[in-house]
Amino acid sequence: MKRVRIGAGAGFAGDRIGPAIDLARDARLDYLVFECLAERTIALAQLSKRQGRTAGFDPLLRARMEAVLPYCSENGTRIVTNMGGANPQAAALETVAIARRLGLAGLRVAWVAGDDVLHLFADGGVGLQAPDQRERLVSANAYLGAEPIVAALRGGAEVVLTGRVADPSLFLAPLMVEFDWRPDEWEELGQGTAVGHLLECAGQVTGGYFADPGYKDVPGLDELGFPFAIVEESGEAVLTKLEGTGGALAVRTCKEQILYEVHDPARYLTPDVTADFTGIRFTEVAPNAVRVTGGTGSTRPELLKVSTGFYAGFVAEGQISYAGPGALGRAHLAREILQKRLRWIREGDLQIDFIGASAVHGEALSKLSGEPYEVRLRAAGRFFEEAEARMLTQEVESLYVNGPAGGGGVTISMRENIAMDAAFVQRSAVEATIGYEVA
Repeated sequence: MKRVRIGAGAGFAGDRIGPAIDLARDARLDYLVFECLAERTIALAQLSKRQGRTAGFDPLLRARMEAVLPYCSENGTRIVTNMGGANPQAAALETVAIARRLGLAGLRVAWVAGDDVLHLFADGGVGLQAPDQRERLVSANAYLGAEPIVAALRGGAEVVLTGRVADPSLFLAPLMVEFDWRPDEWEELGQGTAVGHLLECAGQVTGGYFADPGYKDVPGLDELGFPFAIVEESGEAVLTKLEGTGGALAVRTCKEQILYEVHDPARYLTPDVTADFTGIRFTEVAPNAVRVTGGTGSTRPELLKVSTGFYAGFVAEGQISYAGPGALGRAHLAREILQKRLRWIREGDLQIDFIGASAVHGEALSKLSGEPYEVRLRAAGRFFEEAEARMLTQEVESLYVNGPAGGGGVTISMRENIAMDAAFVQRSAVEATIGYEVA
């Protein structure tokens, strides 16, 4: 019986590289997938590219490729990733340059574009409205599915770099290639999507973002191992991790992950299939090895989701600490000063809270345990003018000598703000493009 070994090398843009190296070296993978694009990530990448500050692809692309390409080449492991971000072709050219430096001549790298559909929304096209009249649209990226990746892999690509692709589609595409699944085999696509969804966040299914001391204990999180799946032609799979790595891959971690960011488990809409997770069953077959069965699906939706990003000015933040007897009272006084000094800021655009006393659950619960010994005031505001944003940071810094006693450890920051929204377009309006580069 044919089986495909497919591993998760990253669950977000800034993920650790070490666990991916372990998988590339030791897991005997057929495919290694890096999922690195959150909705804000690609919007920020589009903005950065348009402003000429970066090429638009994932900033860790070079480090990841340099780390895993030698092992993947040696072991015959193909790489699929959305690290192409806002510029998949540039990412492919960079990967080719890396391969040449590593002596991997002949490496065939494909890039998949076409997800950038900003032109469809220009000047209010298809009725998209900005959340605020002062915000302007800077990005619109449709969620492509598995099919262009399938075509790239069948075209001989050893590395495939994409932009915005639905997360589980990155994992589904290799399964469609290896098992020759048609784009309308809904049951297989639904089960394959379930496997992809379990793997897409990497360390989450092996205990990261799961651990809760005393309630859900997970060993060895400092050496967390990333998961890989051994998938059969039916789409049924065993999820596991490398022996000796930290974390825990168990029925309970899989149950949490299969529901992660899923609004309706009976109708999980992807570009490839309307997946149904309600019949999924998890069975522990060995320590840190769980079998997943029962996923299915039905006809894919005709509309594609589009992640849109709006440039929304700046977010400025300042923090200052107070410690010792009366710390909370002094922090309250500092907040009062800032509220009066910053009263010109539009309602809803300024927030001042206390880390360690009220930032998470408010002040009521904090009072149950008495006054804290230390507290850190945080003031954050949203602005459409850079000069106004700097006024907030200056006011926080001024608390050193113009505020209550004992303030210290001021930090200030300012960043461009991107507001996110979602839209939908007809599938027929989006056309993927595939290109190849050779080392």
